[in-house]
Amino acid sequence: MDLHVSLNGDRRVTGQVYRQLRDAILEGRIRPGEALPSSRELARRLQVSRTTAVVAYDRLRAEGFLTSRVGAGTFVNTEIRSRSPAGPASSPLKPRALWDELPEPPDMSASRAEYDFRPGIPDAGRFPFASWRARVSRQLHQHTVGKGTHIGAAGHPGLRAAIAHHLGVSRAVRATAEDVLVTSGSQQAIDLIARVLLEPGDLVAVEDPGYLLPRRAFQVHGCRVVGVPVDADGLLVDAIPNRARLVYVTPSHQYPLGMAMSMERRQALLAWAHRADAAIVEDDYDSEFRYGGRPLEPLQSLDGSGRVLYVGSFSKVLLPTLRLGFVVAPSPLRAALRKAKFATDWHTAVPTQAAAAQFLDDGLLAQHIRRMRRVYAERHELAVRVLARDFRGLLTPLPSTGGLHLAALLDWGRGTADQAIAERAAAHGVAVLPVSSNYITVPPRAGLLIGYGAIATDRIEAGLRRLRGIVMAGDAAPRPG
Repeated sequence: MDLHVSLNGDRRVTGQVYRQLRDAILEGRIRPGEALPSSRELARRLQVSRTTAVVAYDRLRAEGFLTSRVGAGTFVNTEIRSRSPAGPASSPLKPRALWDELPEPPDMSASRAEYDFRPGIPDAGRFPFASWRARVSRQLHQHTVGKGTHIGAAGHPGLRAAIAHHLGVSRAVRATAEDVLVTSGSQQAIDLIARVLLEPGDLVAVEDPGYLLPRRAFQVHGCRVVGVPVDADGLLVDAIPNRARLVYVTPSHQYPLGMAMSMERRQALLAWAHRADAAIVEDDYDSEFRYGGRPLEPLQSLDGSGRVLYVGSFSKVLLPTLRLGFVVAPSPLRAALRKAKFATDWHTAVPTQAAAAQFLDDGLLAQHIRRMRRVYAERHELAVRVLARDFRGLLTPLPSTGGLHLAALLDWGRGTADQAIAERAAAHGVAVLPVSSNYITVPPRAGLLIGYGAIATDRIEAGLRRLRGIVMAGDAAPRPG
């Protein structure tokens, strides 16, 4: 233990050592059972005589604070009942008012529900851990011992090239390694874009309903965020305010409702951005998993005027805990994004990037996507079938041909009735998310988001059966008025 004791020059050094050690034990800073340095080592660190340290230890031992075991050392008595460690002193400092207005972030470490239908979570049990572990171990050694500890802010060159190749083959995205910036998840990509493109007070348009976290990223940068309604063809382009400087969209699999933006709307959105001199952030968050219909080209590949920033992540494809994302940006923004990334956190973890590069180059990502696409397609089909069969008059699933979740609207409830259902479901071991919490200004539609990535196929029916009872109980509840 690197024990902190400060001496103020008073001649009664032994008393100072004794009191500081006693207070540290009583306040819980040194815990019961914890080993202390030997008297010789303590004397050396404090530059005092060994006798001083021995006398202080003897006094603490006599009062029951310490115990000694021959050949083992000196320890805090396990029977000592200490207080919880004291926190910092009270402070007059206050955050900006904005931070008080934002809700607390969810506890992502909370224990999983018995039936986990949360959207956007892949099946971690089917991740190729052995292949990944071998590559991480190799790269951890190379980039700690052999190649130094840091790389350029834009990311590992091999990973940037591998991402560009993967996107070009699988999504027809036009990109070279120079166009790719590696980030710590897609949320950081959006944060960096806001830093580079937007000023406080700028107007940002987002889908309504839409993904909450990007909206908050724009808000904390001082932007005004306005919701734009969506219909079966995606974002209503005619409803975008002309003063908007940026539009955030999820055109391949609209979050949360699940529809794909039609080709007509895609072209209209690109034309609007050109007229308004605005940027488009295209979040292609789970486009790898498509189970029917022809894939539509990304906005980025249709963009002829360089206004689209293409954002993606490996969280939905591999593991959320990897925190690996990327942004493909037009060339005039590359340097600024690199500077913003460097100012934020230098670069994303090097061994993880290097391992991911090898994972992609060895074809393991494509192999994993093909395997999981079959698994998720089966789960998607099963969830749709059970909802259609068992939830008639309760929930109506919206059409969806891809992704890791589907949305189902309540047939009997309005407004925020779905939030009460989600809370009751959580209390009964079923994790779902309410649709209404994703709305900004449009009157919310009540419904549930049902993910099928994290739950095993053979547990879907049982989980939905339990959810049906919870929804039925809500349907039977008395209506206000």
